[in-house]
Amino acid sequence: MDLKDKVAVVTGSAQGIGKAIALTLARNGADIAVCDIDEELAGQTAGEIEKTGSRAMSCKLDVSQISSVEEMLKKILDKYNKIDILVNNAGITRDALMIRMKEKDWDSVLNINLKGVFNCTRAVSRVMMKQRSGRIVNIASVVGIMGNAGQANYSASKGGVIALTKTCARELAGRNINVNAVAPGFIRTRMTDKLTDEVKNSFVKTIPLAKLGQPEDVADAVLFLVSGLSKYITGQVIKVDGGMVM
Repeated sequence: MDLKDKVAVVTGSAQGIGKAIALTLARNGADIAVCDIDEELAGQTAGEIEKTGSRAMSCKLDVSQISSVEEMLKKILDKYNKIDILVNNAGITRDALMIRMKEKDWDSVLNINLKGVFNCTRAVSRVMMKQRSGRIVNIASVVGIMGNAGQANYSASKGGVIALTKTCARELAGRNINVNAVAPGFIRTRMTDKLTDEVKNSFVKTIPLAKLGQPEDVADAVLFLVSGLSKYITGQVIKVDGGMVM
């Protein structure tokens, strides 16, 4: 899984799962663009990545705004002159039962989680098409497959990401660009750490492997999909969920 001389763009990578992905790709040789709405934290993460021996840069990015995406793209190309890998990880939650969900919370989740993937993929795929090579991995979710009470906006956005992944895989295959998705289940993050033990235990009971996943579990799946070992895989959704959805 040697990624030496590869340039990877990871959105929402200042912390959490995105940071784990960026670090994993860097440890396997890739140069990284840490792109996140939190510019200060993105810079700190880039500094950590450079300690692995790979090059890194940080960019402030609002994936819901195409102007921000285009500005990010210019900065990355000015520094690296190419993009080999795009990981669309940026996302938010605004949970509520559908009957109580505010319109602004529906719009913000769809704008970032789904429109953001469209914006970044459209922009970066133009670069990859000229190169006639590239790997795109979209971070979806198992709730985009199974649904989840209280997450109408989030599950709709992630279901849309899965459908978009399959369409992009068909459209870009002729230019040697592989597009896949990773659908995490319950992964231990700052958000899940805030849950009570009772709630965590209720989650664990739904998982055959009987434990929450780690951000590195998702990162390892992404590493496989952007490596040479997955050259004949495109349009697929890999669930990283301990067997919760089969």
